[in-house]
Amino acid sequence: MAEKPAEDRKPVERTPDGRYIIVNGRLWRATNPNLPEAERQRWVDALMDARRAVGAAKRAGDAAAEKAARAKVHEAKVALGERDPVWWDDGAPDYNRKLVKNTPYA
Repeated sequence: MAEKPAEDRKPVERTPDGRYIIVNGRLWRATNPNLPEAERQRWVDALMDARRAVGAAKRAGDAAAEKAARAKVHEAKVALGERDPVWWDDGAPDYNRKLVKNTPYA
């Protein structure tokens, strides 16, 4: 599946505080905005490589390779701040993966 050109993509909807992106009415934790750009890009590249590896492993029916690739996806998502400890420090709860309508962002 070919990716749409950048000019054809809709902008990502975000919460006012920038902590989440909204996809189909669900909150997904945004990348930590405090990451230096070079580090962020390195982890995004690693994430995309790992996602491709998951697909290749699934197509090959290689469960061990799929498990290893999914671990790399998780590692990149944690490094980007999208999983595990939140990147903000004001004590606000994490609403990752919650429906917007069931959160204070409704």
